[in-house]
Amino acid sequence: MSADTVDVLRHDDEREPDPAFGLQVAFSATVGAAVTVVWVAAGGEDFWPRWVWFGLAVLLVLHLLVRWAVLTPPWPGKALRIGTTVLVVLSIIDVAIWMLTGANDAFWPLWPMIGYGVIAASATAVVHRHRLPGARSQQLIERVDELTRTRSGALDVQAQQLRQIERNLHDGAQVRLVALTMQLGRAEARLEDAGDEATLALVRRARVEASAAIGELRDLARGIAPPVLADRGLAAAAESLGKRAAVPVVVETRLGERPAPVVEAAAYFVVSEALANASKHAASSEVRVSLEQDRRRLVVVVADDGPGGADPLGSGLTGLRRRVEALDGRFAVASEPGVGTSIRAELPCVS
Repeated sequence: MSADTVDVLRHDDEREPDPAFGLQVAFSATVGAAVTVVWVAAGGEDFWPRWVWFGLAVLLVLHLLVRWAVLTPPWPGKALRIGTTVLVVLSIIDVAIWMLTGANDAFWPLWPMIGYGVIAASATAVVHRHRLPGARSQQLIERVDELTRTRSGALDVQAQQLRQIERNLHDGAQVRLVALTMQLGRAEARLEDAGDEATLALVRRARVEASAAIGELRDLARGIAPPVLADRGLAAAAESLGKRAAVPVVVETRLGERPAPVVEAAAYFVVSEALANASKHAASSEVRVSLEQDRRRLVVVVADDGPGGADPLGSGLTGLRRRVEALDGRFAVASEPGVGTSIRAELPCVS
């Protein structure tokens, strides 16, 4: 047997003792010793017990081969290596028989060894022919798993960075602009008392622009990472969207543990965009928002009974689809004319 086979057998024996092998060794030793004693008692001519010892040794080797084949964990090409090892053992048995018979005749084990070699070569060719596509498939599977993990990590990092940007806008730029607006208001009051109408108009215009910039920053921060979503979770954020919507909104939530921030953000923007579309195209209808979560997924459904006919390939819905599919989620739109529009997003809650 090969060195690898011996190592595996030694490892398996150390890992899990084999009482049956011990019993077989004891039985073989007893039988061999008994026939040897009989041979000695019979006069000790022509050592015929060698065939008994040989048969017992073959049985021990077969026991080890079976144990190795059963206990060794699977690996690519395991069956081929087992078959090759069996052929090698058979070749050794043939050579041993030739030697035990006196080794006087021609080396007849050569012919079965050639047959074994042909069998091994044919099996190797067949296995390698079928293994290449399987190996490539395995490589592709491993690559997809790696890309999935790295993409999930990249999305989590992106979500954290966006939240950091939102906090910086809220605590930095907005605070400074609010302070600037207050200072401009005080300057406007003094200029009004002084009667400097030209300068007063400039300061008043600057205050209006600063107030508009504050509003735009707030909208931008809300679009990046809504504070209510980060502070109170998806249910509260959906309720807040429903209260601000231009149409009546009913929100139903059955949520468990909070999912990853990137999943929460995707669900939030699905609700936000769907309500915005309903406000534009189904202003007289009622919108129902359903948020349901189990261990594996978060399901978001936004449905209205408006005129329907929404284009699933429109820019807004396409953006939502890409956001959901980037998380290995599923996105579907049903919008039959005269029936209403239903948007459904399924987001995985496990990485």
